[in-house]
Amino acid sequence: MEMNFTIPVNEAFDASISDPSCGCPLCALHRKLEEDQLDIILGAAMMEPDIRIQTNDKGFCRLHYDMMFTRKNRLGMALTLESHLADLRREIRDGGIGGGQGNKPLRRIERLESTCYICERVSGYFEKMADTVVYLWGAEEEFQKKLKAQPYFCLPHYRLLLYYGQRRLGKKKNPEFAAALAKVVEGYMDTLQEDVSWFCKKFDYRYKDEPWNNAQDAVERAFKFLRSDNHNP
Repeated sequence: MEMNFTIPVNEAFDASISDPSCGCPLCALHRKLEEDQLDIILGAAMMEPDIRIQTNDKGFCRLHYDMMFTRKNRLGMALTLESHLADLRREIRDGGIGGGQGNKPLRRIERLESTCYICERVSGYFEKMADTVVYLWGAEEEFQKKLKAQPYFCLPHYRLLLYYGQRRLGKKKNPEFAAALAKVVEGYMDTLQEDVSWFCKKFDYRYKDEPWNNAQDAVERAFKFLRSDNHNP
């Protein structure tokens, strides 16, 4: 286990306990990883030759192009694009009219459409953080209490934790881990369903003078629970 991941994992879990509006702690970890990678790639790393080779090869998804663009470092983006476009121009050259079958651009563009430097970096680190959650559960009784006190886990990250629990924990420990996760998720799901139902009722004239309670943002919370609160391309 790469122990350096235990610090951000514990911090995210602590933050969600102290402020339930932080939501799913794994969503918070994912967003932080993404922000860090955006800052790195638009900083000094952009000019490092080994990084430039990777970004030339993988490029970026449309979402991360947009997110980098909003950070206002247009010169940095232009320098990256200049190098990337030059490499791509060489790689997709197919002999001109009548000089090729189109296989080179077909294969290269197809590969480019399925890769993103930032997505791959975030995914690699995030999987290690999810595995760290399971490691901490098995190693520290205090962390077990933290997990049980979480406001919720979104469904995608609930699935991910179940997956790593089955991989890392033995048949003796995994059922307890899965049960603890299920209790958090099912408890939140019950509350969320009630809130969404009340949100719907508030549009019935018979309930218009009733208080909203916690239902005003129920739709947004349902989105985050069902699909996570990440910037997924």
